[in-house]
Amino acid sequence: MQPKGYEQLTPARLDATFAALADPTRRAILARLASGEASVTELAEPFAISQPAISKHLKVLERAGLISRSRDAQRRPCRLQAERLKSIAEWVGAYRQFWEASFNRLDDYLEELQTKEKSRAPKQARNHRRAR
Repeated sequence: MQPKGYEQLTPARLDATFAALADPTRRAILARLASGEASVTELAEPFAISQPAISKHLKVLERAGLISRSRDAQRRPCRLQAERLKSIAEWVGAYRQFWEASFNRLDDYLEELQTKEKSRAPKQARNHRRAR
C-alpha cells in the first residue's frame, strides 16, 4: 500500500522537495512567503548572503514546485505554492498513522503485561510467606 499523496510524488519530485526543504535558508524563505508574496530583494533582506545566492535558493525552491515566480515590470514576485507542501504533508502523514498504530499496539501489549504482573504479585507474596 502506498501512502496517500504518493501518487502525485514521483521519486524525483520527492527527492527535489526534501532537498529543497533540507536547507534552513530555504525553509525561512518559505516561512516568509507563507505571509504573502515578496520580491527577491525583500526575501534577501534578513540574510547575510548576496542576492545571487538568494536567487539560487529560489531556483531550487521553484524546481521543487514549492514557489512560483512571475514578472511585474521590473519586480519578480515570488509566491508560495502550498499544494506541493500539502502533498508532502499527506505523504508524511501516512507514516505518522503507521507509527501511531504501532505505538497503540505497544501500549496494549504493555498494559497486558502489567495486568499479568499484578495478578501474579499476590501469588508470589503468599508463596514467600509460606517459605518462611
